[in-house]
Amino acid sequence: MLENEPLAASTTYRIGGPARFLVTPADADDVAKALQLAQDRGLPWLAIGLGSNVLVKDGGFPGVVIRVGKGLDRFEMKGATAIVGAGVATPILARRTAEAGFAGVERFRGIPGTVGGGVYMNAGAHGAEFAEVLTEVTVMDAKGRVRQIARKQISFKYRSSNLGNVIVLEAKLALIEEPPAKLKEIQDKLLRWRKAGTPFDQPNCGSVFKNPGGTRTAGALIDECGLKGYTVGGAQVSTMHANYIVNTGNATASDVLKVIEHVRKTVAKKTGVELELEVKVIGV
Repeated sequence: MLENEPLAASTTYRIGGPARFLVTPADADDVAKALQLAQDRGLPWLAIGLGSNVLVKDGGFPGVVIRVGKGLDRFEMKGATAIVGAGVATPILARRTAEAGFAGVERFRGIPGTVGGGVYMNAGAHGAEFAEVLTEVTVMDAKGRVRQIARKQISFKYRSSNLGNVIVLEAKLALIEEPPAKLKEIQDKLLRWRKAGTPFDQPNCGSVFKNPGGTRTAGALIDECGLKGYTVGGAQVSTMHANYIVNTGNATASDVLKVIEHVRKTVAKKTGVELELEVKVIGV
């Protein structure tokens, strides 16, 4: 447990002020202790994985940040069922299951987060999402109580769920047998597409806005408005993919938020579409 620890190193944006406490749990008991710490001190708490899909404000987070990773990274195949800890990186899940000859999450190879966050927000890529393969999730509530929730009890929507005020600890996924060579071919093709069309080599949070539905994506709408390359301080609308705002080296959260605001206003004015954030803005 670290006090007043800058969160920039814990996010894929490489942006963010300090957490009052940053806890890296070695097991579920440590998660419960971190939640107890928050309760005892009357502090808010937040769980993160690899720190993608979040923008931490420059003032940081005035509570307990629980970074779920090593220690909660179980990976086991029981037949066609994958039992996966919340701390497993989603690209590793995609690679391991494909190598074992199981399909269902092979298209997740480029998702820059962990299984816990992926399940909680129903992450997806290339037409696939966690809601399609999840059969059961193990969660811990704010009082440290652990329970299993069946898929049929969870309401998933596009990039959201109704899991509420819990931390995902583990997930069971129902997969289908497929030849590893076929799955590798699919993954190689999708990775080539992602590397060619997204800013892999610059710090970012992933997609900033949700796709609004219809025929045009958020990226296409932003591009149509001529906003690629729009810059405030160290934050820039990617010239490769307009739904990414990249940290060019010295961006602050304030820079990113100013870019977000300009993009939303411009797209609304020119197209009539109100873009909704996919990235979670946290802190003060």
